[in-house]
Amino acid sequence: MNKKHTRSLAWGVAFVGFTTQFGGGFASGAQIYQYFINYGIWTLIMPFLAQFLMSLFYWYGMRYAYRHKTYDYRSFSDNFYGKFRSVFSNLYEIEYIVMVCMAPAVAFATGGSTLHALTGIPYFTCTLIIGIFIFLITLFGTDVVRKCSSALSILIILGMLAVLIPNIIAQWDTIMDSIHSMSSGTMPVSSTESGGFLSAFWSSCVYGIFQITAIGLMYQHTQNLKNEKEIGKSMIYMFIVDALIMELAVVGLLAISYLPELADFDVPMLLLVQSGVGSKLLTPIISVLIILGSVSTGVNMIAGIVERSVNHIQKKSTANRKTYTLIASFVFTLLAFGIAQFGLIPLVRTGYSYIGYATMIVIIIPFIVHFIAHLSSGKDQSLSDK
Repeated sequence: MNKKHTRSLAWGVAFVGFTTQFGGGFASGAQIYQYFINYGIWTLIMPFLAQFLMSLFYWYGMRYAYRHKTYDYRSFSDNFYGKFRSVFSNLYEIEYIVMVCMAPAVAFATGGSTLHALTGIPYFTCTLIIGIFIFLITLFGTDVVRKCSSALSILIILGMLAVLIPNIIAQWDTIMDSIHSMSSGTMPVSSTESGGFLSAFWSSCVYGIFQITAIGLMYQHTQNLKNEKEIGKSMIYMFIVDALIMELAVVGLLAISYLPELADFDVPMLLLVQSGVGSKLLTPIISVLIILGSVSTGVNMIAGIVERSVNHIQKKSTANRKTYTLIASFVFTLLAFGIAQFGLIPLVRTGYSYIGYATMIVIIIPFIVHFIAHLSSGKDQSLSDK
């Protein structure tokens, strides 16, 4: 395997992480505002903390998966948690299934609504189009998902640059005024925070912890990497790209952080475009970015549980893997599509905070315990061997 190929694999894995995190919520600017800008001047540095936290835990989990050849989240959990697997493996299984119900369903709803607004096609048809696209990509397995993530990542990055850079340049004076206002303690529109460091720090940690829930879908992408160094490279690439794009989004959105109209806007990025330059051109671009982000999140989440399900079934049967992949992809895509149709999106959104708490118990604390025990023993074992 030549260096060029291994480098492309590392970038491919990094882009899977990118598209998993940067879905429709990011493209709309809602997540950036909720978790970062709301907390005042600390918004300028907290994206780097959140991305470092994510990259560090992703790296540790993926390295373990590579060493122990546990390429789906269930086999990883059973190996990693050892004699505690009956508790923690099942807890993560439940958490991931809930996540699969939530994240792709929100992706269907967000992408479908945006496509409807952009084209006028009925909402049901729009979500059906999104669903078919997600189903076809997941149907062809890990390699296609990784390549699709790379392509979508490049499109999303180019689109964000096209939207943000002209508006940052055109509204630079307004951005600097916002920074000065935040420095003096004046909080952005609709913010109820104090602007203190600890609350900003905790919010960035909550954001990172919630995103770490999706770590289970990353394990499948380690089996084609050449060595552990490639895992490290992929996470360095992911940190650099994710942190810079998020920071760029933060700086851009500072241009509208004190506009009174923001209180009535669900899509802050759209307000940025409308109040800046190139509104007629950039409004469709933002819409497309939201759709692409939604699709990428749905693909990655469903691909993770398809891999786990097919691996589990094949332990008990020798039937064709493609048949199982077809059935599993269809079932889980249909499940997310159904949730999006029956109005459960507001309900599942309220579950995000609970998913974050579950991730703290099931992933964050066990990973830290495992890391400390590994340092003392010098061996990479399961938790029960410590």
